[in-house]
Amino acid sequence: MSWHMAALTLDNLDDLPKRCRRCVFWELSENLGAHAADFGSTELEKEAWVSEVLLEWGSCGRVAYMDGAPAGYVIYAPPSAVPRAAEMPTGPVSADAVLLTTMQVMPEFAREGLGRMLAQAVVKDLTRRGVKAIEVFGEQRPAEPSCLVPADFLRGVGFKTIRPHPRWPRLRMELRSGLTWKEDVEAALEQLLGTITIPMQASPVPGIPSRAGAPARGRTMTCGGAQMACAPPRSIS
Repeated sequence: MSWHMAALTLDNLDDLPKRCRRCVFWELSENLGAHAADFGSTELEKEAWVSEVLLEWGSCGRVAYMDGAPAGYVIYAPPSAVPRAAEMPTGPVSADAVLLTTMQVMPEFAREGLGRMLAQAVVKDLTRRGVKAIEVFGEQRPAEPSCLVPADFLRGVGFKTIRPHPRWPRLRMELRSGLTWKEDVEAALEQLLGTITIPMQASPVPGIPSRAGAPARGRTMTCGGAQMACAPPRSIS
């Protein structure tokens, strides 16, 4: 199989799985997300979010293609652009970090090493842009449908837990060692491939408590920090 990686833009946004294309779990606060679902406007909200982040901050994701078919994707953005991050119990995201919200590999392309490629693409992009670190809210129990990345997979590729939680720990990767990251990670991934699976998103993450005073929508972005957006995978490999 031949593969290539493309930046996420409005032109290829529809290449995301349909449920992920409609998902605004990260892009809107809990209340605004519920309103958008009621009015059937989640796809428009997703498109508006991607457009705004592209204009104000730059590239916010990658889409992997295998033989021309969309096979997986990853999304990331400044924390100020991700309202739901403020409602996570292990927040807030550090000011010097970009938030990786979602990484997914389509079921039919599992075990092809695409999870590793997507993670490497994020590190390469953000290291080149001078970002100091990546943070992500992991899912400690990935057997349940979720918009988060499995914590075990994240630890296996170099993320370290900085805010423990029985369900949603916050993890971080320093990017000053980004150039040697590939070699350090590949050995660990060889053991993870075929063992870490991420269920396809069926519904928003249940049970995350809202924080009092959390911003309704993050429309002000800063290039010094970061957060991300979207839905989950079947298998990161």
